[in-house]
Amino acid sequence: MIRQRPRRAMNQINVVPYIDVMLVLLVIFMVTAPFINPSQVELPSVARSSIAPVAPLEVMIKADGSLLIRDRAETGEGEAISEAALNGTVRKLQKDHPDRPVVISADKSVRYESVMRVMDTLQRLGVARVGLLVKPAQP
Repeated sequence: MIRQRPRRAMNQINVVPYIDVMLVLLVIFMVTAPFINPSQVELPSVARSSIAPVAPLEVMIKADGSLLIRDRAETGEGEAISEAALNGTVRKLQKDHPDRPVVISADKSVRYESVMRVMDTLQRLGVARVGLLVKPAQP
């Protein structure tokens, strides 16, 4: 009688066939990749507007805290005003164009509190578009 050895369970998985398959797939992708053209993105185009944008009003806050207001549509230095007179002046200048933007340009040394006071005043007036004017960085 032939003695049979008891079978032992294999506790390791043979991964060599999986590695072979992955290497074959890698070679296939490397060979076919140069033949695939990247897709072109078609960006939407916009026609030019027939209406020119309205030049904004500029409220300037100087280093000493004084206010100037300037109509960017007209050339000029701007006129000095007080915070109390800012309401009437902005209303008068926005009477023709109520959707006209207002930009605030403040000196670098002006406290943030002063800028926020002017922004709050413009918001209470109902100015829809308020922005901050900044100087572009020099390379």
